[in-house]
Parts: sequence; C-alpha cells; structure tokens
Amino acid sequence: MDYKPEQGEKLQSHVVTLERTDTQSVIRADDAKLAELGYKSEFRREFSRLETVSFAFSIMGVVASVTSTLSFGLVNGGHVGMVFGWLIPSCFVIFIALSMAEMASSMPTSAGLYYFSAKLAPPKYAPLASWITGWANVTGQVTLVCGIDFTCAQMITTAIAVATDGAVIVSPGATFGILLAILFTHGIVCSAATGVLARLNLFYVVINGKFSLGTTIAAIISLLVLSDGKRASTSDAFTLFENNSGWNNNGWAFMLAFTAPMWTLTGYDSAAHISEETANAARAAPLAIIVSVLATATLGWLLLIATSFAIPSVSDILGTSLPLPMGQVFLNVLGKRGMLAIWSLIIVVQYVTGAAQAVDASRVVFAFARDNALPGSRYWKRMNRYTQTPVNAVWFVIAVSSLCGVLGFSETALTSLAGSSVIGLYTSYAAPIFLRITHGRDKLAPGPFSLGRWATPIGAIAVAWVSFIVVMLFFPPGQKPTAQEINYSVVIIMGVFIFASASWVLSARKWFTGPVRTIDDDTPSESLK
Repeated sequence: MDYKPEQGEKLQSHVVTLERTDTQSVIRADDAKLAELGYKSEFRREFSRLETVSFAFSIMGVVASVTSTLSFGLVNGGHVGMVFGWLIPSCFVIFIALSMAEMASSMPTSAGLYYFSAKLAPPKYAPLASWITGWANVTGQVTLVCGIDFTCAQMITTAIAVATDGAVIVSPGATFGILLAILFTHGIVCSAATGVLARLNLFYVVINGKFSLGTTIAAIISLLVLSDGKRASTSDAFTLFENNSGWNNNGWAFMLAFTAPMWTLTGYDSAAHISEETANAARAAPLAIIVSVLATATLGWLLLIATSFAIPSVSDILGTSLPLPMGQVFLNVLGKRGMLAIWSLIIVVQYVTGAAQAVDASRVVFAFARDNALPGSRYWKRMNRYTQTPVNAVWFVIAVSSLCGVLGFSETALTSLAGSSVIGLYTSYAAPIFLRITHGRDKLAPGPFSLGRWATPIGAIAVAWVSFIVVMLFFPPGQKPTAQEINYSVVIIMGVFIFASASWVLSARKWFTGPVRTIDDDTPSESLK
C-alpha cells in the first residue's frame, strides 16, 4: 500500500485529539476529587507536573538562600556551623516533607494544611485545629515573602557597595525603599491570570532550574578552584568550631546555626496550595514536595562545603562592611568583576523566588478567607473576573509584607523575619502531622503517594523536631541583647497569637466551623464533615 500524506496528517490529528481527551479526563478527575473534598473548581488547571515541581523548588532558591543566610553558620560555629549546621536539620526536614507529601496526595486542595488539620482532628476540636493551623500558616507565608524580598534588597545594596568600592553604603531607609519597590513589582506579577503565571513558571524553570543550578555549580567550582593557596585546610573546613554568637554555651550557639537551613527549607507546601491549579494534583503535589526538598538540601550543603574551604578566616568575613558576608567571600575569591557577575545572577534568582512565594502566600490567604477566617474575608476571597486569580489576596500579602519590612531598621532584621516565618510555617506543618499520627491515624484515605505503616514513626520524628526548633527560634542571637539586638519574631508571633486567640474566644468559636463547602451553592456555609 502506498503512503499518502493525508494519512499522516489524519494520524497526527488523531494523536492530538487523544492527548487532549486524556488531559481533559485528568482535569475532570481532579475536579471530581476537589468536589469530594467540598470545593468547586475556581481555577484553571494549567500547572503541569514539571511546572509544579519547579514552582516548589523556586520558592527555596538554593543559591540565593544560602547566600542570604551564611551569617547564621559563620556566627554560630564557624566552619562547623556552616557545614553541619546545615546537614543535621536537612535530614530532619525530609521526614516532615514525606509526611506532608502523603497528606497532599490524599487531599489536594489549596486550603492545604488547615484543611488537613480539620479532617484529621476529632470532630469536636476540628474548627479549633483548623483555626490554629490556618493562622500559623498565613503568618509564616507572609513573613517569608518579606524575608525573601528583604534579602533581595540587601543583595542589591551589597552590589552597589562593591561596584563603588565602598564609596556608597546604602542606608537602612534606602534599603527599605528598595524592598517596597520589589514588593510592588511582585504584586503586579502575581496579579496576572493563572495561564500567565503558568507560562511565567516556565521562566522560573529556566531561572531556578538552569540559572540557579548553573550558578550553584559555578559557585562551587570557583570557590574551590580559585581559592587555591588561600583557603582553609580540609581539617579546618569540616571541624574548626568558632563561637562568635555571644552565648557562652558552645552547643547552644551551634544549634542557632540551624536557622539557615530551616529558613531555606520552607515554602515547599506551595505544591499543595496551587493544587487546585495543577493537573493530576494528587501525584504532582507530593512529587514536587519531595523532589524540591531533596534537591535544595543537597545543593545547599555542597555549596556550603565549598564556601567553608574558601574562608581561611571566619573573623575576617564577619568583619566585612557589606550587608551580606557571602558578598565578601565572592569578592575575595573572584575579584570585583567576577563577584558582580555571579552576584547579579543570584539577585535574579532571589527576585524570582520572592515572586513565587508571593503567589503561594496569596493562595493561602485566599483559601483561608474563602472559609471566612480572616478579618475582611469578603474582600480577600474575591476572584478577579478578568484574570480569574485572587488579586485582592495578592495585595493583602504585599501590604502586610511591607509593614513587616519595618524590621529592616533593626540589627536583627533577618533573624526576626526568618524566625517568624519558620515558627509560623513549621507550626502549621506539625499540627496536621501530629493529628495524622494520633486521632487521624485511620481517617486518612490514602492517595497515590502513601507512607503506609511508616507514617507513624516518620510523623513522630517530624513533630519532635518541629517542637524543638520552634522553641529554639524564639531565643535572641546573643545572651544579653539590647533593644536593637532582640529577636522580634517573639513580637510578631505573640501578636498574631494574641489576636487569633482573642478572636476565637470572643467570636470565632461561635461561628467558625472549619473549611466551608463551596460545591453546593444552595448551602455555602455548610461545614465539611
């Protein structure tokens, strides 16, 4: 039989039709699962599996995050603080990620963690569990946006100082102005339609996939090779301990170095928060959580090992006048031009990381407001009719992040912002995991990804670690802090705790029933059972 061109065209058309049918079938199954959970579909499912993984990975922005938080390891243990202060917490975070992935696979909804808590808690306490988890997560998400963008502003001021050979040192007020500008541009970007955000996420793949990975590898190689002759010995790079924290107890000082990886390894719950915009979410969300955590933890550790070798004197790096000590490390090793070249790439990575986190935080605010749990919920849960995205929720995040940015005028700005985001986020992570291994042990309907009999021991380790780290992060950086040196995360967390507690006791306990069904328009306030 002779081949005819039109036969090939018909076959190709048939294949395309089948692909579209398969995609539509997957989306229908996703929407049916969402309806089973009690929500109607309000987003377009335009995030693919790859885009979902890259989104979760982009929020952690490994090279930029390591650059931002190097001071925690340097101050609290020196070389040991950098290398093992990263490795130890990373191992425990993996347990948390596995537990979260299992729940995201079972219940793929943008409500995420506080929905998990409501479903796994005893019916009598489900509203309270949901309330606590939701407020903790919102607090962590918003302060994380501010923390990422604040360090992006610090990167810009560091570049200015190096480019002018120290002639221009940007003031805290000017740094705050840069922060506001970054937040404003992120507000504009995050107000775009879901389809636009999904396409932008392809850009995130390039930036945080190729640029971030490429920049990280380039940094590792350059720090190891170009520092030859003026680097630390192998013994010093792994075992030299220096306590510059102000705490007399060396063990306690070392544990404060855990702040760096705990702040970096946050936000991976974003895969759950965009699950209503994701095709085949029950598989894509857990994959994104696990892959993003493993990749970030591994790359970050390798970069810190290279950095440890490139620092022959910790005290010299800590004595730099640059806002971020990592800038001085690159300057020493690469020279002015080399430092500015790699630094510009890191700034781009951090900017994209902040944009991704702002999207995630806005989805959390939208979901919590959808259940009428925030003051002014009727405004924050509105979907823009043109973009089909929660634009009001986006600008709520930007406005609150701007207020948190005032902490930039204190000497412990990053410590306070990092502490607040880690305490808020990891409290919201631990709450449903604790309920999962206690009352909810037999209530979770397994999704495509399940831990099976390992769920309880993995969950127990996760909860124990979070309990320890949350208490630790309330402590100040030094033993005798001044007003400028205290850890203001206590102020932020306690402020939110007092407000949320008072709201619950005085009002919310009378009407808040947890996640609210939206699938049935005739009964919009019926609580999920």
